[in-house]
Amino acid sequence: MRRAAAAALALALPLVPAPAVAEATLVLDGVRVLAGPTTTQVVTVNHMTGHRARVTYWRLVAGEWVARMRTAGGRTGYGGLTPGDRRVQGSGTTPLGTYALLSVFGTHPARDAGALDYRRIRRGDYWVQDNASPHYNRYRNRADGGFRWWLPARDANASERLTDYRRPYEWAVVTGFNLEQVRHRGSGIFLHVNGRGATAGCVSAPRRFVRALVRRLDPAAAPVIAIGR
Repeated sequence: MRRAAAAALALALPLVPAPAVAEATLVLDGVRVLAGPTTTQVVTVNHMTGHRARVTYWRLVAGEWVARMRTAGGRTGYGGLTPGDRRVQGSGTTPLGTYALLSVFGTHPARDAGALDYRRIRRGDYWVQDNASPHYNRYRNRADGGFRWWLPARDANASERLTDYRRPYEWAVVTGFNLEQVRHRGSGIFLHVNGRGATAGCVSAPRRFVRALVRRLDPAAAPVIAIGR
């Protein structure tokens, strides 16, 4: 079983490379990708059935997109998928579309992470989901104030205490979804390690896949994640 799992994460998969095409028409594994002119790393999320998804990491090599890693063990939100501009906070839906991969947070020392900006989770760290806060959809420690961290989990404006999710947030890649902080659209859409089932809107994948991905993502490659069905 270990050999089979390792093979699934081989650096080069036996896949036919897709030709590099213009931004508006780039399709990888059936997923439409809006890649910028300097993007050479893409993660595609191809929704299969229920909350299951196939997640693939691509590199642009000599003008062709080549799949470097793939897993059929990806997961999406319990509420299904919805266009990103129609998403509603608390709906459990995963936003369709293409989003930048911006930074990483997790439980490991910075030396274990890759080239993207990394923040190690510490006591009092939250992802702000308080719609009244100027720090909505941002990483913030409660000691810095500016959001109602004390609200109970059942409250619509309750923020996510990151230390409560040590398993899925062992490694979490922050996406650019709702970077403009549109209130009530939702916050904290990450690519993180699988938990026990569907996510609350994020994309997740097996630990081995996410750990390997974190070590490969490079800000100079303008990496993006594209979610489709």
